[in-house]
Amino acid sequence: MSEYKIHALVCSGTGCRASESDMVVENLKTEIAKQGLSDFAQVVKTGCFGFCEKGPIVKLIPDNTFYTQVKPADAREIVEEHIVKGRKVERLLYTDPDSKEAVNDSKSMNFYKKQIRIALRNCGVINPENIDEYIARDGYEALGKVLSEMTPEGAIKIIMDSGLRGRGGGGFPTGLKWEITRKEVNEQKYVVCNADEGDPGAFMDRSILEGDPHTVLEAMAINGYCTGASKGLIYIRAEYPLAIERLKIAIEQAREYGLLGERILGSNFNFDVELRYGAGAFVCGEETALIHSMEGLRGEPTLKPPFPSVEGYLKKPTNVNNVETYANIPVIFNKGAAWFASIGTEKSKGTKVFALAGKVNNVGLIEVPMGITLREVIFEIGGGIKDGKKFKAVQTGGPSGGCLVEKDLDTPIDYDNLIAAGSMMGSGGMIIMDEDDCMVDVAKFFLDFTVEESCGKCAPCRVGNKRLYELLNKITDGKGEKADIDRLINLGSVIKDTSLCGLGQTSPNPVLSTIKNFRNEYDAHVLDKKCPAGVCKSLMVYEIVEENCVGCTACARACPVGAISGERKEVHKIDPTLCIKCGACEERCKFNAVIVK
Repeated sequence: MSEYKIHALVCSGTGCRASESDMVVENLKTEIAKQGLSDFAQVVKTGCFGFCEKGPIVKLIPDNTFYTQVKPADAREIVEEHIVKGRKVERLLYTDPDSKEAVNDSKSMNFYKKQIRIALRNCGVINPENIDEYIARDGYEALGKVLSEMTPEGAIKIIMDSGLRGRGGGGFPTGLKWEITRKEVNEQKYVVCNADEGDPGAFMDRSILEGDPHTVLEAMAINGYCTGASKGLIYIRAEYPLAIERLKIAIEQAREYGLLGERILGSNFNFDVELRYGAGAFVCGEETALIHSMEGLRGEPTLKPPFPSVEGYLKKPTNVNNVETYANIPVIFNKGAAWFASIGTEKSKGTKVFALAGKVNNVGLIEVPMGITLREVIFEIGGGIKDGKKFKAVQTGGPSGGCLVEKDLDTPIDYDNLIAAGSMMGSGGMIIMDEDDCMVDVAKFFLDFTVEESCGKCAPCRVGNKRLYELLNKITDGKGEKADIDRLINLGSVIKDTSLCGLGQTSPNPVLSTIKNFRNEYDAHVLDKKCPAGVCKSLMVYEIVEENCVGCTACARACPVGAISGERKEVHKIDPTLCIKCGACEERCKFNAVIVK
């Protein structure tokens, strides 16, 4: 087998594949073959590097050269210049936005400087379809250690001592959940991985499964040994075809190596994993709804107790953890509970993966230590707000979370601090908004999603959220009354207190938090019939500024409904009764004569 001198790591996650990274891979292989270097240089498909804003990414090892926004046509130059001649392709290097200088490797980039990659440790580093590469980076070492050196109780204590809490949003102590399942006496128990990631703008779990599927399989096997379960189920939405494909490959490889199946690593422990597919229902992120879906029933939650750890899948004790939680498990056993507990805050140990999205310069996937502030995440790692706009709010926790504002930017990120600030950790979605966003419209967007995703089992969620959405629609249509804002607050509070599951109990959060922090915008919509951000169409009024209008007729010719009148070289006017507020006139005008009020 050849010992390659150069490895070209190419991001082959879903995001980069959408930007033709697969073609980059094929073109690199072709050019390397043309140069007769197939035994010298190897092209490796990896998972997500995290820096999605600059993808597709190609990283050359061993010199760690980090090429960004690589196109298929760039492959020849990378091979001819870098691999053959040893000269970097300067135009493809990342340019620091402050110094304007090219940065050679990722360690020098602000995006990576404050990150600590534990759950994402192998993403962008190994070929996720090659078990040998996972093993080369301590893969399955933790499983071997647990099976050969530890009792189930001793292994659970390590997880408890580490302080690891569930990364799916609830933050329940992982070790305690394992211990509860362990204590249940039953001839059959199950271990479940919740890979039903449904938050808008969230792609944490998907990226881990695409970039490092074996870490989840190893952790599930450890869980099975600790809790007394012999069967593992991964519940993953069918909308994640690449993650499913790589999981299937990983499961088969692990079976071939004796790491899944009977008598694992020569022990008496038997454990295997199967996939179960979800249809993309957000409510199935709740563990009882997820279990019902796996059983072939409607994905509806049930009142707890009993908790799944006592009575879950097929009425058997079932331990449910999400993808990111599992991704931390092998590292805790390899590096120790004390090492993991040394990272983070007193009550929130370790790191958290976030999907940065929205109006931020560095959109991507990040992993940061608990306790880092929102300001550091948004303005240092995230590179600040796009186009130099002013920061307005950040939504953490997805549709279940809330909007945090300027005064909250120095809040340390952990479970308790985010709840105290009026939001929540959630699974890790983080959407940034700027001055151009209407917060009433933002609340309506998230509530529209929740209404669509409600299972309908309980009236507070099924009916209450629909009424909330209707009130928000009324307000953004310019028909709101002053009392409607109080109705939103009262109804939202009732829904939180009376809904059956976490979806309904948290669904009013975006509405209540935006009212709390942006009451002036709600008042403007209701009292002044204006949308300060100019987003809500029903409240927008297009006018022509007389002194700026030269009578070129461009706006009139662009108007699809004939709402603009005026002769050539005369001031034009817009009839508000005919205007459909499409914005074509403003876009076409070259003299800044068309304004929105």
